[in-house]
Amino acid sequence: MGYYQEHPKFYISTDCIIFGYINGKLHVLIRPRDMEPGKGELSLMGGFVDDDESVDNAAKRVVKELTGLENFYIEQVGAFGNVDRDPGERVVSICYYVLIKALEYDEVQRNKFNAQWIEIDKIPKLYGDHNLMIEKAHKILQEKLSWNPIAFYLIPEKFTLTQLQVLYETIYGEALDKRNFRKKLTEENHIVTTGEIDKTTSKRGATLFRFDFDGYNKDRIFKL
Repeated sequence: MGYYQEHPKFYISTDCIIFGYINGKLHVLIRPRDMEPGKGELSLMGGFVDDDESVDNAAKRVVKELTGLENFYIEQVGAFGNVDRDPGERVVSICYYVLIKALEYDEVQRNKFNAQWIEIDKIPKLYGDHNLMIEKAHKILQEKLSWNPIAFYLIPEKFTLTQLQVLYETIYGEALDKRNFRKKLTEENHIVTTGEIDKTTSKRGATLFRFDFDGYNKDRIFKL
């Protein structure tokens, strides 16, 4: 035990960048801090790691407590441990990004924590290094999206191909060629038609599709 006592002890926390897709825009869930230092400043969702849990389980607990949801995608972004990152104590934060279906997030639960959705390109100055966390997480999300269909955690179960393309364009921040995008989708066997038509945008309507999670290799998409 003597060896361990010779070294300083730090606090370990988790900060979660919760992404949601609302009205064709990518949003991040933030809330005012309810503790000092920085009480009242806008901040990401987070909390300290308990003695009896792993950092992964701590992050999942934070998301579940704050959103009430159990079905979400979560992945580690990295560790943030600058000496002066928290004026209160020496705190090392393990950061995660989370994808949820925003429409399933209960408004009562959101209001309970005074949380709010803010478009990713309109996020103000947040507490500490939280803006840097969002920037890094967004880049990881863009890269991951090029080879893993995690975007389906952001949209309703049924969608049109146009709606799906708008989602990808929103995350990437640029327009995509419609023909090439749909060609790629055609080659993806796990996007299947529901046999239903969405007529909310036109009389002719558009075919509704869904993602076949059962047919996809779940070890690739659900692995933390």
